[in-house]
This record gives sequence, C-alpha cells and structure tokens, in this order.
Amino acid sequence: MGDSQPHSTKRSALILYGSETGNAQEVAEELGALAERLRFATHVSELNQAKPEHLPSHTLTIFVVSTTGQGDLPANARTFWKSLLVKKLPPTYLSGVNFASFGLGDSSYPKFNWAIRKLYKRLLQLGANDIYPTGEADQQHPEELEGTFIPWMTNFRKHLLDRHPLPPGQHVIPDDVQLPPKWILQLREDGESTKVPTPAAPTELHLEHDIRPLPNTLHATLVENRRVTPPKHWQDVRYVSLTVPDSVSYVPGDMIAITPKSSAADAQLLIDLMGWGEQADRPISLVPTGDISSPPPIPGLDSYPNLTLRALLIDYLDIRGIPRRSFFAAISHYTEDDRHKERLQEFTNPDYLDELWDYTTRPRRSILEVLHEFHSVKIPWQHALSVLPIMRARQFSIASGGKRKQAADGTTQFELLIAIVKYQTVIKRIREGVCTKYLSMLQPGSTLRVQLQSGGINSSVQQLTAATVLIGPGTGIAPLRSMLWEKAALVQQFREQNPGVEPPIGPTVLLYGGRNRASDFFFEEEWSYLSKIIPLQVLTAFSRDQQHKVYVQNTIRQNFALFSRLLHDMQGSVYICGSSGRMPQAVREALIETFQHGGTPAPGGPFSRAQAEEYLISMEKSGRYKQETW
Repeated sequence: MGDSQPHSTKRSALILYGSETGNAQEVAEELGALAERLRFATHVSELNQAKPEHLPSHTLTIFVVSTTGQGDLPANARTFWKSLLVKKLPPTYLSGVNFASFGLGDSSYPKFNWAIRKLYKRLLQLGANDIYPTGEADQQHPEELEGTFIPWMTNFRKHLLDRHPLPPGQHVIPDDVQLPPKWILQLREDGESTKVPTPAAPTELHLEHDIRPLPNTLHATLVENRRVTPPKHWQDVRYVSLTVPDSVSYVPGDMIAITPKSSAADAQLLIDLMGWGEQADRPISLVPTGDISSPPPIPGLDSYPNLTLRALLIDYLDIRGIPRRSFFAAISHYTEDDRHKERLQEFTNPDYLDELWDYTTRPRRSILEVLHEFHSVKIPWQHALSVLPIMRARQFSIASGGKRKQAADGTTQFELLIAIVKYQTVIKRIREGVCTKYLSMLQPGSTLRVQLQSGGINSSVQQLTAATVLIGPGTGIAPLRSMLWEKAALVQQFREQNPGVEPPIGPTVLLYGGRNRASDFFFEEEWSYLSKIIPLQVLTAFSRDQQHKVYVQNTIRQNFALFSRLLHDMQGSVYICGSSGRMPQAVREALIETFQHGGTPAPGGPFSRAQAEEYLISMEKSGRYKQETW
C-alpha cells in the first residue's frame, strides 16, 4: 500500500493507544503531531474505540501500548485485543495493514513489555505488515521514557519520509510552526459579564466535595485520614478509609484510582503569570476548531456546572507536573523573546535530551516553575487546554479484603495505605506529590469521585488457600493485607459450612520490610489476630534497627529451607509488592539462591544455578510468581 500510493490519494495515519496511567496516551499524541507535520490526515484514539476491520483503510497504523499487571494490556485496549483473538479469523484478516508499534514497560518486571510483544505477534499472524522495528521504553532507563522514545521517534520520522515522500510542491510542517489546536476555550455567550465566585483557598485540613463529572467513577466518602507513622518520623504515611453506597465487589490486587486537583494558590499563580485575571472567573466552554472526529481532550467536561478557566486549572490541569519535551515545543510559540525561544527550542532537540533531563526530571522542576523562569511566555487562555497537560488519575492498591470490605453501615469500604510524597531535590527545593498532597489535606466527610480498577495479581481461591509467600516492604504491604483478610474470610466461611473439620489451607509467610519497627511496622497488631485464624508466620527486615542494614532479600537468605519448602516442595505462590527498581530484582536473586541451597529438590543433589533459574521461570509461566510494584 505505502510505496505505490498515487500522490493524489490522501495519506492517513491512525494512532491507537492502550494506556493505564496516561503515559502511552501522551506518546500517542506526540506521534499524532509528528504524522500531522508529515501531512498525514491523523486520528488518535484508544484501542477500544477502533475496529480491526477498519485498519486497512489507513495508510499507516501506529500502536502505542503500555504493559500492566502480569504482562497484560491496559483496560482501554482489552476489547480490541479480544477481537483479535477470535479463533476463526483467517491469516489474511489484516492484510493491507501497515503498522509500527511502541511499547512502554518496566524492566524490573519479569514480563517486560509483554503487551506490545503479544500484540505485535498477533498482528503479524493475521497478515499485517510491520514497516519499522518496534520501540520499547523502560521506566528503569536513566532518562526514563524519553531516553528510548525520542531516538526511536526521530528515526521513525526519517523512515516515514523515505517511505511516503511528499508530492512535489508540498513540504513538511516545520517544528517551529505551530499546529493549530483541535479544541479551544471560548467565553460562553452568557458569560461576558457574569462572574462565578472565586473559591476560597483551603486551610490545612478542609472539607471538599468533588463535583467533577469524571466518567466511570464511584461517589466515595472519606471516612478516615489518619497518620500512622510517628510525628517525628521522616515519612508521613496515611491510613485512608473510603466508603461507597453502591454494592461493589473487588479482589486482592485491585486498585482505587484518584484524580487529584491543583491547589487554588497554584492556579492563582498561573493566572497572574499568564495575565488571565480578566477571564479567570467567567463561564467558558470547549469548542472544536475543525474536524469534529477528534474526541474532546477531557471526557464529560460539557456537563461540568459553570465551568471557568480557574475551575479548569484547579480541577483538570496538571500545572505542578514535570513538563515533557512536547510542552517546551508548544510554549516556544508564545514568546517574543528570542533568547527564551531559542532555549525552549533547544530542549526539544533530540541531541539535547540529557539537558532536558537535567533541567526537568532530575530536579523535578514543575510546569509552574518553568513558566516562571521563561516569564516572557504568554499562553493565550483559549489554548490552555492544548498546552497544559491533563491531570491523570493516580492508582493506589486496596488494602482491605474479607470482612473489611464492608463498613459497619453496610456500605462498601476501601482501605488504602498512602505514603505522602515530600522531599528535597538536588536544587534544594521542597517537592510534594500532587495527588498525595491533595489527599493529605482532605478532612473526613469530604467526597471524591474514584475509579475501581482491576489489578494484576489475579489470585484464584486455589492459590489463596495453598502455600503462599507474601513479600511487601513499606506501603507494598497494602495488597498483601487484602489477601490475608481474604484468606481469613475463606477459612471462616469453610468452618461455618463444615463444623469440626480443619480447613484445607496451606501455610503463609509474610515477609515485611521497613526502616524501624517502632516507626513503620504497619498493621502489626492485625498480624497476630490473623495468625489465630490462618497459619501465618511473620518475618521482618528492619533496615535501620541495627548497625548493618537488613533488607527483605537478606531475610530470605537466612531462611532458605523455609522458603524452599513453601515454594518448591509445597508448590506455593509468591507475591512481591512495593517500590519498583532494585527491590524486585534483589528478591528474585535471593529466591533463585533459595532453590539452589534450600534443600535437595531432586534426587542426586541440589539444583544448579541454571536449574534454579529455570524453576523460577516455570513459576512465572504458571502464575505462581507475581509482582505488583510502582
């Protein structure tokens, strides 16, 4: 299709994404802008909105997919994925489809970038033609996503130009020429003189009601927001309890996604910086500039009561986020200062990727700070939504299970364990997490719109009742606590139905990691209660309670025989939850050593290193080794 196309035919590019937290969507939108500059008629949408049979009608399809859970596709891509798995599809089903693909993953997970690899393989099986090598981003890369994506996109652009040369007389839209926004803000007809009252800036702890019409959300009430670390401890960790009136079912590993808000003070700072004071409190609406087929950037915004620019900044735009490269490209169009313009355009140059990293991600510099430094930039308020990134929901593992899933009044309860993010950066600035700061200031009685999302742990009842090893440093304990309460509920239910019969439940080892027993041994009193119901042994690794540091992997090495008995002899499952990065890799290594040294698993002596690794891989394949890290 590509090379032999007559020049008169309109070139079209379809960019489809599967995104869990918004990163893949942002990448898809950048690729959409790239295709537009190369004069393709471009459409960007989530995979579930696309029908496979329509793909051949496009010159080019680009898939951008992140991997979630245990190698799964994100929820907004699963319907599309299932439609490709129908058994009766012929191997020519997607012939005529020319595609490229880019995956987002985290190499601390065993199933690194599996989602894009599965999709790629299936597309080829159905006759699609790949026109460019797949790109794979790694969250563990020193320059995170941009480190892989920018070089891949730069080379992909060259490839597209070679493959689809522009007809004579047509030129690529240069990077320094602004693409027109697809949607703009305008004052409502009735909004010229009417002003909506400015909301008061909240004090320390305040009551708030979330009126945003966020799609697919539950109406939750905050019941408890309690600090569980001592006041002098370096980290503020909260036990947060929410209830929803609906009867909702969930399982261990599921998550609650919360979309935070910007502070009223930050919104005012931006309004002052941009000179938007006159329009800030007048009713506005969002209107398309042309092609109505591109979906609005914020779903449900048309039903927001009395939307103003100020409300948009507080409720929907992430002005404290770390800017991406595309942000610098966008704001370079809104300055008359040549020095500022040149510097902003430098940040968009792929050759200066390390400079962009040093300026933004390393010191965690926010959009608000960038606009303060490049003070000559004045974004027209009508373009606020096409320049500033949209606030994304943050996911928190649910810590409740079993009988803790229901509150005393019969409503559904969600319990969360949340570390409030606050630290000092290399440039000696205090940084705070946008979502955790928002949550930390909410008073019980506040209402939130939350999303219940399925997690990647997916443990069957059979796995829950078999031998289990749970490894969770810090707030990683949340999904594991959910599993333990769920186990207790299964045991109690069995006892009620079979009086006098001992429940068939395997032993559980909970390996908990923290800094100090006195400061961050979360839910300690619950473990002794639960061990009266289920066969539970708790091992700990408190790194700062003695002169030499002790981590969870050290505790595994001190208990080779125990872990080998549960995971090898009893064919148990292991769940690793907590921060991504070095911890999962260190635990994995300690488990390989466990199978090497933990006993004599086979006649004729212990496993060799290669056999131990092979055994661990077989556990992954059969779903007995699961990781949920963030």
